[in-house]
Amino acid sequence: MGIQMKVLTMGVIMNVLKMGVQNEATEVDLGYGISGSSNATGDAVKKLDVLANDLFINMLSSSYTCCILVSEENDTVIEVEDKFKGKYIVCFDPLDGSSNIDCLVSIGSIFGIYKKQNEGPLSLKDVLQSGDNLVCAGYALYGSATMVVLSLGQGVNGFMYDPAVGEFLLTERNMRIKPRGKIYSINEGYDMFWDDATREYVNNKKRPKDGTSPYGARYIGSMVADVHRTICYGGIFMYPATSEAPKGKVKKNICLSTRGAPD
Repeated sequence: MGIQMKVLTMGVIMNVLKMGVQNEATEVDLGYGISGSSNATGDAVKKLDVLANDLFINMLSSSYTCCILVSEENDTVIEVEDKFKGKYIVCFDPLDGSSNIDCLVSIGSIFGIYKKQNEGPLSLKDVLQSGDNLVCAGYALYGSATMVVLSLGQGVNGFMYDPAVGEFLLTERNMRIKPRGKIYSINEGYDMFWDDATREYVNNKKRPKDGTSPYGARYIGSMVADVHRTICYGGIFMYPATSEAPKGKVKKNICLSTRGAPD
């Protein structure tokens, strides 16, 4: 039953992503521009952020598989109504990289699924579990094609959306990052705020002292797109702490749950 519920919850997420793809043409007029608010991590919220967040929440909360939802767009957790409650906790960033929406750069969704650890009342302890307890994690990438990459704990697999049949098809089995790549991915605009160790490491990739070829720079600014390229081609993706943000991008526990642990 546990495996069936896990797969069912994963299937609900796949349906959320599928619906988003199918509705893209009708929602595009509403998808551009700033909504006028900011999310739980302080990022400006785009209109498409709101649409994606509503889609995730509405479908997951009525799926009979989830008990708590944690969205990067919400300041607090969302407890599912008793009549719809299941055993799983879904943490998600409904639309990562949304600052790139207006210029049509690849964006994505990130999700992680945990199982409630006890039969008692729901609490924050159920949400703030170790990443080791993830039962499923992955991301969707919306680019030249739509792809979902996920793991149930036994390898990583990629599923490409086929609009002809309206389903995600397994196209990449047992995906693995190369032992060594040729690309480094980091926002070098914050170089002046890095610590010495980070600056030295990046400089060594650009100007290696051992005579090897330098790494090339690629940075999209959408974590899903940067991570996916790194998995496919190898290399390094970094979002280091700075003197302005000593804890890096993880401004709150919610960001760790919706981005850090799943990736």
